[in-house]
Amino acid sequence: MVDWKTIVLDESHAEEFVYIITLNRPDAMNSLNTLMAEELIECVTMLKEKDDVRALIITGSGTRCFCPGADLKERKTMDNVQWKRQHDIFEDAYELIRTFPYPVIAAVNGYALGGGMEMILSCDLRYVAEHAKMGLPEAKLGIIPGVGGTQLLPRSVPVAIAKELLFTGKQLDAQKALEIGLANDVFSMEELLEKTIETAKTIAKNAPLSLQSIKKAVDTGLQTDINTALSIELDQYYKCAFSEDRLEGVYAFNEKRDPVWTGK
Repeated sequence: MVDWKTIVLDESHAEEFVYIITLNRPDAMNSLNTLMAEELIECVTMLKEKDDVRALIITGSGTRCFCPGADLKERKTMDNVQWKRQHDIFEDAYELIRTFPYPVIAAVNGYALGGGMEMILSCDLRYVAEHAKMGLPEAKLGIIPGVGGTQLLPRSVPVAIAKELLFTGKQLDAQKALEIGLANDVFSMEELLEKTIETAKTIAKNAPLSLQSIKKAVDTGLQTDINTALSIELDQYYKCAFSEDRLEGVYAFNEKRDPVWTGK
């Protein structure tokens, strides 16, 4: 196991194809610094190459913060070149999360602000603790979201609501996030990770090619017109329909047993 300095990789559920990354800078409220972004890149890249991953959970250590965004203490003395260099690393980390081939689930254990909010927006599903708060306050700092906030938020909630949150920089509580469709569900802090793992394991029981194809069809199709999107879906459908796993799924159903997926 790699000795990460700012994240923890939990492999205890690997037999059920679920891995958990915990953002782990408790002394800095899990804020995102350059090292954390670099370690996320290394870790997610490693998981992407593994054969026993079908669902990935991202959460934060403690009960106060998921991630409040970038570490402004680290950024305090940066010149423009240093700022851009760091942001390039952030972009790479978030792109890896967005394009991870299997479902990525955020277990939001507290404040998710700025880059923290953009991280949960980069995930496919979001389960939120009752006390969590979310928001994009960048306009209050003289910048705008730069790793997906202005694009991912209006793809997750109605455009006018997304613009209101971006323009005002105000925070959402967990119940409001659920009401507008930003959160999939809300749990007590005590239940949050347990319920998230439960969902991840349910997902991970399904065919790996199906999970990959669903994610690709939805994410790619949303970026285009309906006819092109339906063509994308059909391409992914036949990728699964002509696979060994499709045969295994039919055999297992008829033989009344659990399927043994190979990802082929």
